Amino acid sequence: MNFNEINIGTTAELTHKLTGEDIKRFVELTGDDNKLHTDTQYSSKTSFKKPVAHGMLGASFISTVIGTKLPGDGALWFSQSLEFLLPVRVDDVLTIIAEVISKDERTEIIELKTVIVNQNQQTVTQGIAKVKVIEQKEDSIELDANDGKSTRKAALVIGGSGGIGAAVCEALAMKGFDVAIHYHKNSKAAHQVLKKLEKLKQDIKITTCSCDITEEKAVNDMMESVYRKLGGVSILVNCSTTKIIAMKFENLTWTNFESHLNNQIKGTFNLVRAVIPLMQEQKYGKIINIDTQYVDAPEPNLLPYITAKNALRGFSKSLAYDLAPKGIRVNLVSPGMTDTDQIADVPERYKLVTAAKTPLKRLAKPKDVASVVAFLASEECSYITGATISVNGGIFM
Repeated sequence: MNFNEINIGTTAELTHKLTGEDIKRFVELTGDDNKLHTDTQYSSKTSFKKPVAHGMLGASFISTVIGTKLPGDGALWFSQSLEFLLPVRVDDVLTIIAEVISKDERTEIIELKTVIVNQNQQTVTQGIAKVKVIEQKEDSIELDANDGKSTRKAALVIGGSGGIGAAVCEALAMKGFDVAIHYHKNSKAAHQVLKKLEKLKQDIKITTCSCDITEEKAVNDMMESVYRKLGGVSILVNCSTTKIIAMKFENLTWTNFESHLNNQIKGTFNLVRAVIPLMQEQKYGKIINIDTQYVDAPEPNLLPYITAKNALRGFSKSLAYDLAPKGIRVNLVSPGMTDTDQIADVPERYKLVTAAKTPLKRLAKPKDVASVVAFLASEECSYITGATISVNGGIFM
């Protein structure tokens, strides 16, 4: 946002649920291991009764609002007053709000009222920020409209901390893509993937990002963050899934279906809605969703999972038709049983039987799936859309 676009009364906000992992990482970064913030037993003997988050941890999200939203790129935040009014604890949901209260045309400095409220609409922190707006010239995206090739190779991998997702991140990185590794809760696994990629490829941008894809605002905030870090998103790979639990029909409730449908359809819808404007701007993009061979060859007691994946296939094929005129391809990769943590609870005997029934006599490996995703993401694959590619060793043909 440039200075002329900013008006008195302009606002921006973001929401963040504070986690124990946030506090742990803040301590690691700053060295502030005050027991009031980190020791349950110690804090129980104080007036707070429970550990409280560092005041500057919450206040640091003011920087996020200023640096990414108001004014965003070019923000030089040089002054901030702060009052810490109430304690903040793990699982508090913080909404950070910035509002322009004055602007100086001569110096291009704006003043912002900054407020942080919790889930009970109580103000926990407030203050005044001063920011100088420094104009920056954005790089343009080069595009050859004749062959649909983008010079910006940036991929967002949803579920990038999981077995298939991690392999996809590695395969795309080795193909020269900048990569954003998405995770929901497992930040440790995501950062392990990040460190591995940094060792493998040092000439690309790699970052992590986190959100619950069923929350529209969280997805929009994540997409904005990834765009800023990578300069664009040309590839969206959706490896997300929920835990698969085998249940007989008579034991099912609608809640079992909702969890899978929310992840596969609502989550995918939110992702697509957020990424399409970026891809339309480039007149180029590829969306690759991971479904399952069980859509074609169902197994017993997996009804909610298979139902949601079947819905994802229909969604993807229809979407491919709608987005083709915009230069955006949509495809699916359909793996057979794949050797990841997702099948850790599957009896070993069942895995062995499945491998024995497979013509290639083994389960799929994550890299088997990832190599197909990497092909679909490549510029060599420009005339495929609406397709489902099976990666199942021939067990279903």
